[in-house]
This record gives sequence, C-alpha cells and structure tokens, in this order.
Amino acid sequence: MELSDANLQTLTEYLKKTLDPDPAIRRPVYSLPAEKFLESVEGSQNYPLLLLTLLEKSQENVIKVCASVTFKNYIKRNWRIVEDEPNKICESDRIAIKANIVPLMLSSPEQIQKQLSDAISIIGREDFPQKWPDLLTEMVNRFQSGDFHVINGVLRTAHSLFKRYRHEFKSNELWTEIKLVLDAFALPLTNLFKATIELCSTHANDASALKVLFSSLILIAKLFYSLNFQDLPEFFEDNMETWMTNFHSLLTLDNKLLQTDDEEEAGLLELLKSQICDNAALYAQKYDEEFQPYLPRFVTAIWNLLVTTGQEVKYDLLVSNAIQFLASVCERPHYKHLFEDQNILTSICEKVIVPNMEFRAADEEAFEDNSEEYIRRDLEGSDIDTRRRAACDLVRGLCKFFEGPVTGIFSGYVNSMLQEYAKNPSVNWKHKDAAIYLVTSLASKAQTQKHGITQANELVNLTEFFVNHIQPDLKSATVNEFPVLKADGIKYIMIFRNQVPKEQLLVSIPLLINHLQAESIVVHTYAAHALERLFTMRGTNNATLITAAEMAPFVEVLLTNLFKALTLPGSSENEYIMKAIMRSFSLLQESIIPYIPSVITQLTQKLLAVSKNPSKPHFNHYMFESICLSIRITCKANPEAVGSFEEALFLVFTEILQNDVQEFIPYVFQVMSLLLEMHKHEIPSSYMALFPHLLQPVLWERTGNIPPLVRLLQAYLERGASTIASAAADKIPGLLGVFQKLIASKANDHQGFYLLNSIIEHMPPESVDQYRKQIFILLFQRLQNSKTTKFIKSFLVFINLYCVRYGALALQEIFDSIQPKMFGMVLEKIIIPEIQKVSGQVEKKICAVGITKILTECPPMMDTEYTKLWIPLLQALIGLFELPEDDTIPDEEHFIDIEDTPGYQTAFSQLAFAGKKEHDPVGQMVNNPRIHLAQSLHKLSTACPGRVLSMLSTSLNAEALQYLQGYLQAASVSLL
Repeated sequence: MELSDANLQTLTEYLKKTLDPDPAIRRPVYSLPAEKFLESVEGSQNYPLLLLTLLEKSQENVIKVCASVTFKNYIKRNWRIVEDEPNKICESDRIAIKANIVPLMLSSPEQIQKQLSDAISIIGREDFPQKWPDLLTEMVNRFQSGDFHVINGVLRTAHSLFKRYRHEFKSNELWTEIKLVLDAFALPLTNLFKATIELCSTHANDASALKVLFSSLILIAKLFYSLNFQDLPEFFEDNMETWMTNFHSLLTLDNKLLQTDDEEEAGLLELLKSQICDNAALYAQKYDEEFQPYLPRFVTAIWNLLVTTGQEVKYDLLVSNAIQFLASVCERPHYKHLFEDQNILTSICEKVIVPNMEFRAADEEAFEDNSEEYIRRDLEGSDIDTRRRAACDLVRGLCKFFEGPVTGIFSGYVNSMLQEYAKNPSVNWKHKDAAIYLVTSLASKAQTQKHGITQANELVNLTEFFVNHIQPDLKSATVNEFPVLKADGIKYIMIFRNQVPKEQLLVSIPLLINHLQAESIVVHTYAAHALERLFTMRGTNNATLITAAEMAPFVEVLLTNLFKALTLPGSSENEYIMKAIMRSFSLLQESIIPYIPSVITQLTQKLLAVSKNPSKPHFNHYMFESICLSIRITCKANPEAVGSFEEALFLVFTEILQNDVQEFIPYVFQVMSLLLEMHKHEIPSSYMALFPHLLQPVLWERTGNIPPLVRLLQAYLERGASTIASAAADKIPGLLGVFQKLIASKANDHQGFYLLNSIIEHMPPESVDQYRKQIFILLFQRLQNSKTTKFIKSFLVFINLYCVRYGALALQEIFDSIQPKMFGMVLEKIIIPEIQKVSGQVEKKICAVGITKILTECPPMMDTEYTKLWIPLLQALIGLFELPEDDTIPDEEHFIDIEDTPGYQTAFSQLAFAGKKEHDPVGQMVNNPRIHLAQSLHKLSTACPGRVLSMLSTSLNAEALQYLQGYLQAASVSLL
C-alpha cells in the first residue's frame, strides 16, 4: 500500500464502518466487511505507517482514536517474530515505527497517548534493549522539557515497559536489562521526583496544576515499585533517605483541593497514598534490614490513615493496601515486638479489622446488581484489593505469632454479633454475615483453590459452628430469604469441605440442590460451585468421597435443577453451573443414561444459541466436555447409540463450520473424532462428504485447529483407510500436503508425524507407494535444515514403525535408493546414538520391534559393509531396554515452546473427556519386546548357525551380553 491520500481516504472510510452499530454495515453479506478488509490489508507494506499518519493528521477525533486502537491491536498481533513463521511486518516498517512512535505518542492527546504507550510497551517487550537501544535515551531526554503532558507520557510508557519486572523470573538477561535501565533512568527519575514535590509546594493552591503533578507522582511511585521489585538496587539504597522521607510526608499530606466529591472513584491523593503503602510493604517484606530505620514512622502514619479514613468505596484500594502493609509487617519476626501488647491487638481488632469486615451498602449493591464481579472477587480470589480480603490477611498474619489472644478477642466479637442477629434477624442480618466472615478468616490458615482449607485453626470448632449457625439458614423453607446469608453458608461448606465430616456433607447435598432454584445469581452460582467441589473430593483409594450410589436418590432433581438454573435471568451462560453439570455426569456415569435424550437436546440448543456469539470461554469448554461425557457414557453401554448423537449434533456442527465460528471449530473436531472412533465398522458417508474440506489450507493456518484436526484425520485413517484409498484417492496428495506443512514447523512437526504414522499404519500399501520416496526426502531435508531433539525422537519412531509395517528390507532399500549407503549412515548417525532419547511406553516398543527386525530380518545386515553396525545396533537396543531414558536437551533448544502462540489466536483447548485411547500399533503382534528379540535372534541363528554366537562373543559388551542371556532364558530359547 502506497502512502497516498487515496489510501488514507479508503482507510478512513473502512475505519468509520467498523464503528457502525449496525452489523450489516460492519459485516455486510454481499460486499467485503470493514473488519475483513482491514484484516486483508494488514499484511501490506506501509499499512501501519498509514495508520500512524491518520492518527497524526486526521481532522476527526473519532478517526484518530479508532486508528490508534487499530494500530495497537495490529502491533499486538503481528510484532512478535515467531520461528518458522513469516515475518508479518516488513523490516522498513519496523524501523519507521520505532523512529516515529515516541514523538508521536508524546504530542498526542491523552486518550491516544495511552494506546500508543501500550504499543510501545509491546514493541519494547520484544525489541528493548537489543533492537531498540536508543529508546531509553529518547525518553529520559524528554524529562528536560518541563512540559508535564510530555513527562507523563514518558512516565506512562516507562511504567508499561518496566512493570513486567514485577513478575519475571530471575535471569542474567533480566538483571542485565534492569541494570541498563537503572543506569540510565534511576537518577533522572529521582531528580524528577524531587522537582515535582517542590512544584507541589509552589502550586499548593492551584487545583489544575496539582492534578497534573499528582498524576506524575503516582506514575513515579509505580516506577519505584517496579525498579525495586527484583532486588534492592544500590542507587535506591544510597538514596533511600530522599525517597522514604518524601513518601512519608506524602502519606500524611491532606490537601483539600485534591479531595473529590465522588464516593465511588478514588481520587489522585488516594491512589498515590495506596501506591506508597505498596512501596513501603515491599521494603518491609524484602529489605527489612535496610528499611528498619524508617519502619516505625511508616507504621504510625499508616495506622493513623486507617483510623481516620471513611467507609466510602473510593478509599477501598487505599485501606486495603494500608492493611496489607500492616499484615506484611506483623508476619515478620523482626517486628513481632510492635504487636505484643494485648491493648494494641485489641485496638487493631476493634478499629481496623472489624470495621473493614462489615458488609457495606456498596457490597450489597454489587451482590444484587453486579453479581458476576461479586462472584469473581469472592470466589476466584480477584478480591486482592478489597477491604475484607485485606482484613482477612491481617487476621492470618496476626495469628502467626498471637493465635491464642487473637482468637480470644474475636470469639467475643463473633458471639456478640450472633446475639445481635438473633434479636432481630431481618434487620441485623449483616451482623451474622460479619460473624461468619470473621470465623472463616480466623479458622483458615492455608487454602488452595483445588482443596479448600488445607490447614485450620484448632481453636475454632468448625463442625459445631456449621451445625448451629450455617445449616439452619440452608434448611429454611424459602430459598430466596436472606440471600447474602445463604451465599455465606454455601461458601462455608465449600471452604471447609475437608474439615466438616462426610455425614454433614451428605446432609448438605439436597440443600445445595434446592438452592440451585434461588433467584439470586450469587446463591445459585455458589450452590452449583459447592456441588462441583464436593463431587471432586477424594476419599480412600483415591475414589470420589461421595459415590454415585449415595447420589442415586437425587439424580433426577439434581439434573433438573442444574438445567433449570441455566434458564434463570443472568445465568444463561453461567460457567459454574455448566461445570457442575459436567462434574455431575462424570460422577454419576451410567445413572444419567435415562435422562440423556432430554439432556443432549438441552445441550445442543444451548450450543446453537451460544455459537451465535461465543463470549464465555470457560462455559463453552465445560459445555463441550458435558457433550463428550454424554457420548462416552451412553455409547459405552450401547455402541449403536452413536448414530443418534450424530443426528442431534451434526446440524449444529455444520452451522458452526459454515459460519466459521473460530472459537468452537477446534472443539467440534474433537467431538467428531470421538464420535468417529466410536464406529466399529466402515466410515459413514456423512463423514466422507466432509473429508475434502478438512484438507483446505485455510483451516491449517490457525494454530488452535492443528491438534484436533490431526486427531480427526487420524480417526478417518483408522476407521476408513480403505474407503479413502478407493473413493478419495485423489485426496491423498492433499493429506500429504498437510504433513509437509506441519513437518516444516518446529512447533508442529510432532503433529505431522502423528499423521504420517497413521498413513503408514492404516493406508493400503499400494495407495501410498508412489509417494514413499518423496516422504523420506522431505524428512531428510528437514533433518539437514533444522535438527531438534523433538524431531529426532519422532523420526526414530516413524522409521521403526515403517520397518514394522513394510519390513526391514523395504526400509533398507528405500534409504539406499535415495543415496547409496544412506541406510548405514542413518543407523550410525541417528538410530544408534539417539535411540536412548525415545520416551513413552508405546514409542519404545515400536522402536524395539523395528530394530529387532533390522537385526534379524535384513540380509544386508549380515553380509555387507553394514555388518559392522550389527553389534552396536544390538547394544543400543539392549540400552533402550535397560538404561534410563536420555532426556538431555541441547541448550539452544530449551526455549522451543510447542504451545507458544503469538498474540490473540484461538488456542487449542484439549477436552479431557474427548481424550484419545493410547493406540499400540504392535500390540497384537508383540507382547514382550525383550522376549521377541530373543526369539528373533534364535530364528536368525538357526538360519545361519555359528554366525550370531561368534559376533556376540567377540564384540558385545559383557553387561549387555548378560542382559541378553536373561532374555534368552526367559524366552526358553538358545542360540546355535
């Protein structure tokens, strides 16, 4: 694409169309949709530069913003260079982008600045510092401008670039980069910090100037956190006085001009103070020795902050970070003395913990009107920044050294709260909610998502509390009364499922099933989640704690209520309910068969509905798992039922494939594989009609499609190789074309071998005869260009499978037809030295049988120059049997990551319940490969007496010979 006015105009038109609310304009049926047009041109040279020109020169603000978002997403998808894949942005565009983006970002309005800043950080993640060495200098130089719009742009970009230091693993590469950043950035950042603080004093009465300056201070405080996270840099240790004194004075600052009337949204002052609390907590946790002189004044300042800050939502982040600071301090043995006094403990409990555990009006609002967010915070632990979570962490921290006194203080609070509730439940229910929360935080010492509480406070009687205070709420006649307390009770069962006795859990199951009907989204979601967690619990012998027999009385009501819950307002795509459906199927097994017709109808209707606009990946995944379980369980009892599943599902599947619903296509292929593998006889014609479409190159472009498509093609080959050979022989080159594409990629070569192995194993030999030589030539070319351990392992399995299928002589002949003496080179350079790397029982067995055939059924091995390789090959085979697997990987290969998919692509999600049975191609023929070797050697020695024994006695290593004698004895044969 030329950098021309005409192209800028075209791009403007299409960007406008992407913003249109009418889908007929965004995605019209008869002309090229705007979104598709942008996709089609994004590979063109100059496309990103056209976007940057638009956002710089366009007169319309909406187009500028749209161009900046499109540019950022383009960078996100395409900047990363992936091995084996074409470079999606040409080098000249990359250079031009890096040359222009920083000045453009700094001169843009804030809305666009944020998008470009994100783009710079994406580019920086790949290119900084090696391929973008002048980025830092360019940014630091802008500090001198004195223009805080520019300075904040630099700080924002630096923050998005450096914040990854908070979660990167330690490595020399990371240290080198951080050192480079510190050398260039730490001093200018410190000078800017001091200058900004001075300007705050100068402009103390100018509200608009203070807003800009405090935005800078927040970003500076965030950068301080990122640069200090991995280790304490020498520069910051030397300048600790400057930073900590100013941080402390900012914590105690209170400027009326910075206060906001908004009760929800945190103001700049709150955001700055909460970041300073984070910074102080970081130093208290990681650098306590160096931070010790400053700690008491921070504890005092933060304590005062907590005692004087109101209950409004806008203070939540500040309060939770301040409490987290106290929690991190009280856990350290160094600071234990600060909390030893009983009065201090009582004061913390009374003034900090109890008030911040209260269920506020804002929480009630979230519970009712924003239940999805409430559930995510409460169940999934994304409540890091909530007051309750922080108070809970502080309780846990205090219990580390003062469990007895703290439990004692809180028991009093719990009792008085429960008494208040008992006086007037409908008015005082929040007291009981706080009591349950207090008990939960007191009792939980250690917790995991998978197992709930794994370590509990012995001083709290959990079962007694459950029977007296939790069960009565769940047994009440109306499921919609006191929804918050119902949710608390269900959560209590979920969290303490390992501490509450099994008989109490069994009593709870019908109560939970009943609460699936509750109107409150939180209540019926918690009920589904609690059931799902109970069904995964393990008892003795690793069997499920709750058995299908114990669930028998409840099967019908459980399934009815679960599916009914999906029709409740707000829960049509509730992932917790769908996961509970999946887990119920898995636990109940054949008990669900009578209900399958109704269940599969409801699942297919749901599948059709969500395929119109898939938006909940977890829900979708569990829905497909449930479909797979229905198929498995039913067809295990009645294999003929597979046809009725195909009837129910194929219409929906066809629609998904025709509409190219990218998120669902990998799942559809997995379910189809499962169905096709269920067929015992010939492949049905409905599958054969689809076969040519599966070979279309466009399907193989998407990384997420590759594993399920390979598996589906393997199922076609296993069930219908002869049909393919007779009715679709013209498609064999297409099948081999797929193999050729996969084998060229380091990430997908193993998938290419899966396909090739199935072709070799199942296709009639005459149908692939003409292609065999070309297959080997392709493999050798890949070996020469890029030899990796993964490729070698797959290659070894393939050549041995070929040998098992077509015979050792055929293997020798095909190698030597490519190049004279090639067979000997492969034995000497690949099979003998590398066979130890093969892993997996079936893979090792294939290799053992293949090598045995080469040793005993290949005449050239006995009477040509290949004979010298006979003993080393036998020794390598005995090594494969007896030596540990060689799992060493060369250094340069450690970072080849199979699952590494660039940018946003529908990644492949393996369905656990569509799992493929491990297939053993030599299972029928050979049971024990060691005995097979002994019998084959016996047969060979009978054919040429004396030869085998003399080679063994003169050349085979003594230890290997001893093992071989053991095999001969076990097989009851001897060598002649």
